[in-house]
Amino acid sequence: MNPSESIDRLIADLTNWRGKTLARLRKSIRAADREIVEEWKWMGSPVWSRDGIIAVGDAHKSKVKLTFAHGAHLPDPDKLFNADDRGNTRRAIDLFEGDKLDERALKDLVRAAIDYNQSKSKKKKAPAAARAKARGSKKSRA
Repeated sequence: MNPSESIDRLIADLTNWRGKTLARLRKSIRAADREIVEEWKWMGSPVWSRDGIIAVGDAHKSKVKLTFAHGAHLPDPDKLFNADDRGNTRRAIDLFEGDKLDERALKDLVRAAIDYNQSKSKKKKAPAAARAKARGSKKSRA
């Protein structure tokens, strides 16, 4: 079973409001960017990635939690992050039965996470490019 099928099955198995909520989150996340990849990690958690992990979704007994891997580094003007995560990296959105989802704000947050992931990957690539450029200039002096 591929990751998308595993997520489909998880949503189908959650026959109450949590399945519907997770399905809405998934739809909004995927609509934010066509290149988002769905993964299935950590013994049963849907993960959405592009150039790194964007977010992990989990259905708990009384809530659905969407944890952004680098949420502490993302702008959140609409105050979606409401979980008690005050560390240096992650931030989460807890959705309870009856909560409304601001889909526009969630898509903006997903796009900000992609921008953050892409800026991190560019920083990692820069030193190698600088080394190659330095090697090239040494060759031209020889």
